[in-house]
Amino acid sequence: MSKRHVLETLLDGAEVEWKPVAEIFNLKNGYTPSRSKKEFWEGGTVPWFRMDDIRQNVQLLKNSLQKVSLSAVKGGKLFPANSLIFATSATVGEHALISVPYLANQRFTNLSLKEKYLGVFISKFLFYYGFLLADWCKKNTTMSSFASVDMAGFRKFLFPIPCPENPDKSLAIQAEIVRILDSFTELTTELTTELTIRKKQYSHYRDKQFTFDEGEVEWVPLGEITVLRRGRVMSKGYLLENAGEYPVYSSQTARNGVIGRINTFDFDGEFVSWTTDGANAGTVFYRTGKFSITNVCGVIKSNGQSPLSHKFLYYWLSINAQRHVSSGMGNPKLMSHQVKKIPIPIPCPEDLEKSLAQQDRVVNILDKFDTLTTSISEGLPREIELRQKQYEYYRDLLLNFPKPHEKAL
Repeated sequence: MSKRHVLETLLDGAEVEWKPVAEIFNLKNGYTPSRSKKEFWEGGTVPWFRMDDIRQNVQLLKNSLQKVSLSAVKGGKLFPANSLIFATSATVGEHALISVPYLANQRFTNLSLKEKYLGVFISKFLFYYGFLLADWCKKNTTMSSFASVDMAGFRKFLFPIPCPENPDKSLAIQAEIVRILDSFTELTTELTTELTIRKKQYSHYRDKQFTFDEGEVEWVPLGEITVLRRGRVMSKGYLLENAGEYPVYSSQTARNGVIGRINTFDFDGEFVSWTTDGANAGTVFYRTGKFSITNVCGVIKSNGQSPLSHKFLYYWLSINAQRHVSSGMGNPKLMSHQVKKIPIPIPCPEDLEKSLAQQDRVVNILDKFDTLTTSISEGLPREIELRQKQYEYYRDLLLNFPKPHEKAL
């Protein structure tokens, strides 16, 4: 099938007119109301969008995580509903369609249709074509103190008007493109929602296993029953020069944290590993065998003075470790001195055999839930990824309008 076939069928020979961003949109920068004025931030009703809104609520937005008061609005004018926001600095290329009147912070350039084009475009069509503009932004970014889009080129970026001589047909073509792409995004949303529900179910059953009656367990600071060690710096060059069979783990969660393999190892046996600082601070792993860790990780080993199952400890810390993360100076940290203070529940501490049996019972239950959730989690993300690729494929087909220089081809 020709890459142009789907779109050609919709156009049915109609012409396409191209208009630059600056001609069809009013462009205005977002801003952050003064933090020193409490009246701007107390009892606010005006949506104020940031990158966090896109990260948490995807790209079709009608409500914001933070709101400001009407007194914070410059000139009393909000950006109109059904406008597009594009991140043109810092996290370049992210964009969203806002369906309500709003404000946005300074990382966003706001694109609102000029009055003469309000009946020419469907806002959802502009949102989908905005993915092409978002890709252009990522490829046309300058770096100084932070990333910034070439705004002169941004203003010249072209948007298509299919069948401009027949407004009704033009809107019908846009509506059909939106309908097809909506069907793909709705399916992906359903799958993502299902994955979220499954993860919440697992968390509920996990937390239930660690709910204890008074006197049922003895609470002991982690540092009293374990030995903690930190990892060491290992550069890319070191990993290449010492390539071997033993895994090296870092703070990353992808691929279980494996960043390479070397010909030696620092640890051998059963351990709980945690990430000490950065975005993944407090993330824990259950590690066995021969391995090494980098300097942003630490390992925990029972000192043998108290009955302690490492897998039991892993599950407990998977709930509790991140609660002890500090965020001083904007860099999350969970250092050894903090980990040592985390209270650990030890069931039946006076009876080693009974204590380990109780811990093993909890571990067996959680292992089963973890296996079930992992199989679901692995299956759903794969399905979501496939649907996302399918959506992107058809999005490319449906938005691949012939450019002016291609007419003669």
